[in-house]
Amino acid sequence: MHRLLICAALAAAASTAFAQDSELEQLKRRVDELERKQAGTRSSNPDISLILQGTAAHTSQDPASFQITGFAPTGGEVGPVPRSFSLGESELVVSSNIDPYFRGQLVAALTPDDTVEVEEAFFQTLALGKGFTLKGGRFLSGIGYQNGIHQHAWDFQDAPLPYKAFLGGRLNDDGVQAKWVAPTDLLVELGAEAARGRAFPASDGSRNAAGLWTLFGHVGGDAGDSAAWRAGLSYLHASPQERAFEDVAPQSFTGASKLWIADFILKWAPNGDASITSLKLQAEIFRRTEDGTLTYNAMPGGYSSDQSGWYVQAVYQFMPRWRAGYRYDRLDHGTVSSALTAAQSPLLLTDYNPSRNSVMLDWSPTEFSRLRLQLAADKSRAGVTDNQVLVQYIFSLGAHGAHAF
Repeated sequence: MHRLLICAALAAAASTAFAQDSELEQLKRRVDELERKQAGTRSSNPDISLILQGTAAHTSQDPASFQITGFAPTGGEVGPVPRSFSLGESELVVSSNIDPYFRGQLVAALTPDDTVEVEEAFFQTLALGKGFTLKGGRFLSGIGYQNGIHQHAWDFQDAPLPYKAFLGGRLNDDGVQAKWVAPTDLLVELGAEAARGRAFPASDGSRNAAGLWTLFGHVGGDAGDSAAWRAGLSYLHASPQERAFEDVAPQSFTGASKLWIADFILKWAPNGDASITSLKLQAEIFRRTEDGTLTYNAMPGGYSSDQSGWYVQAVYQFMPRWRAGYRYDRLDHGTVSSALTAAQSPLLLTDYNPSRNSVMLDWSPTEFSRLRLQLAADKSRAGVTDNQVLVQYIFSLGAHGAHAF
């Protein structure tokens, strides 16, 4: 009898322990399930932000007649904003991790003329490892420095002249990008892109091959406790087919377009603390060569050019929330060979070197708002100086990711 009582007690204890284990396992499974549901909720609720921009402008020359003398019209070189009050390009940004392997982002530009343009719509890998990433869709190219920065994050209201003349303001295209970052203390980044070539300097022809491809590399690092730098070199090759433009008469170019860009940026802040004072120096040098056939009034002829441009700018934060900046940009007409005369094609063949001086002062009461005053003496048009006064506002609503270095 005593032996039976002992056996019964042991069986009861074992049963209780088994029940407790089962409850712990059930609780663990419940926690795992809740975590999965929470992760799914996060992935289905992407970050959404809206950038609002606008300007009030006074210019001595009509913005509608803007041109860059001596350089082929790109169809995208934006001149000064319209006179008086105008709505700027606002951006709707939606981004999120899709799953453990991919993230996605959409940037829709709401233009002042009440149209919607897709500035970016891409996927990007998260789990390739070894420093590799792959991006596909429509995106801002990784060439140069400023090209990969959205317009609302620029230090001046508009793009430097070389970007306007050689890239139509900026390069964003449909394609794929492969990038590798070395596992070293010194930043070493290498990348390549293959794209459709839907806009200048390419042309959106019907072809199965890529119409544009790029290579770029960047290196960078710290310079003591107070400074950091980055330098880069980029190459772009495009194969435009009948890239059309208007210059006295309809013209088109077919051939090869090659562009080199060297970029450099230095950022300084005392002991790395940019909350009070900081300095940013930025510069890029462009050189483009084109060789092929220029058709004028349906008459083809040989054409070649070797042109360049550069800009340098400095932005100094002299006290919390206040910055002042200066930028000088210039284009060199270089050498252009064509059977045409300057009277037949003045935008291409007038030997003129456009330049511009710009100064700005901006106030950012918070990281979500900025007011800017910009003054410029723009000599893009031969024999004319356009004196510009711009007042710009930039407001950010919602969650917005950090900008690149």
